[in-house]
Amino acid sequence: MKDFVSIRDFSPPEIQYLLLLGRHMKAQPETYKSALAGKTLAMIFEKPSLRTRVTFDVGIQQLGGFSLYLSPAEINLGRRESVYDVAKNLERMVQGLMIRTFAHEIVEQMAQWAAIPVINGLSDYSHPCQAMADYMTMWEIKGRLDRLKIAFIGDGNNVAHSLMFAGAQVGANVWVATPPGYEPHEDAIVWSWARACETGAGCHVSNDAKEAVTGADVVYTDVWASMGREAEAEKRRPAFKNYQVNADLFARAKRDAVFMHCLPAHRGEEVTDEVIDSPRSVVFQQAENRLWIQKAIMVHLMKDVPVGLMHPATAPELVHA
Repeated sequence: MKDFVSIRDFSPPEIQYLLLLGRHMKAQPETYKSALAGKTLAMIFEKPSLRTRVTFDVGIQQLGGFSLYLSPAEINLGRRESVYDVAKNLERMVQGLMIRTFAHEIVEQMAQWAAIPVINGLSDYSHPCQAMADYMTMWEIKGRLDRLKIAFIGDGNNVAHSLMFAGAQVGANVWVATPPGYEPHEDAIVWSWARACETGAGCHVSNDAKEAVTGADVVYTDVWASMGREAEAEKRRPAFKNYQVNADLFARAKRDAVFMHCLPAHRGEEVTDEVIDSPRSVVFQQAENRLWIQKAIMVHLMKDVPVGLMHPATAPELVHA
């Protein structure tokens, strides 16, 4: 586990271990207050963020380390400076790197070329830290993950992909209901099906929101137009109008079902106030758990990364007079 790029990259026991570590950190935070003493996490933001910025920034400090925020103006990946050059510079200055960007290939390239751990804070293809926080929250509330029915209603986007990946790893039964033409990427479906066959999980993609929500333990939604696709919002609205999580749709879930949303929410579009503000909504517990699971990921990846030392693979040969 050198990097945390996609939930697909790990075995089911590794994913379960990180979830367990996150819960242990939340229960006993003092145990880890010096776990990353002297370590620095560089944070590259090509997309703005509230939860990702705060949870990584606060998280590394609570572990005894430091953070360094790098804005689009300072990096401008691929234009001001190549991904390769940024990776090779940062690996000699910091002990970990979190990147929140558009193209998933940028995260993969950063992980390929940087000798330090790279964490995917979000890409257009996946949002692995969010899904890990989501499943940690489900585990806290439901006491288990295997055989839970999780209904994701809306766009087959990066959040849907990572929910599918993580569900397949932990034995959950994930249903994704989208308007026709907005389904998850085919390769995400194929991978999730294959892993689900190994773990006893389920992965279902449908255009029927009512079918997906019926009997669900968890009902989840996200904005209809993801960040970077805001220009499509008007075009998408008619297609998604029957995929709003409102009281009528939510009533089809189990009586003890909970509502989840990765936030930010567009109230009155993908979800109504009566659902997101109800006692069965756990969106803020879900948001808080981004802090704990990301602390677990950082500790697991960065704990043994040397401070102030070049990685042997990239250090130049010493020249003696």
